[in-house]
Amino acid sequence: MKGHVSNIQQPAFSLTHLWHVAIERPARWVQLYRQRQELASLSDATLHDLGLSRADIQQESERHFWDDPLRK
Repeated sequence: MKGHVSNIQQPAFSLTHLWHVAIERPARWVQLYRQRQELASLSDATLHDLGLSRADIQQESERHFWDDPLRK
């Protein structure tokens, strides 16, 4: 009916959404782990060029893999 507004609400979450999260979140955790390992392997000269200290990298590389600063 033209102009009719439905009272049916979408569920708070769907199986598609849950599947999407179940696939993407572990992939993001792997990405974070690899990035932190790569940062830890950089030379002091490279870190200096980036404006980072070895202490900064040590702190970042010790974070848990699920600790995502972007909350993705």
